Amino acid sequence: MSEAVEGKQKESIGEFIKKTRSELDKTTFPSSDDVKNTTIIVIINVFFFAAYLFLIDQGWVYVIQGLTWLINKIAGV
Repeated sequence: MSEAVEGKQKESIGEFIKKTRSELDKTTFPSSDDVKNTTIIVIINVFFFAAYLFLIDQGWVYVIQGLTWLINKIAGV
């Protein structure tokens, strides 16, 4: 699509860079403390959910093994 969209003109590379720098000047970045605190929260959450999902998985293994044992007893295997 080499033609410009109706009502819009292609901007030059220089104009694009000016607008990009202007937008970057409006950007704010988190402080070092904010990044540290957020990282700690993420790590704690990863460990918590890993432990939680491990326990849920082990619970299901226990339930399935119990049902398998019960069905084997009923079937006489």
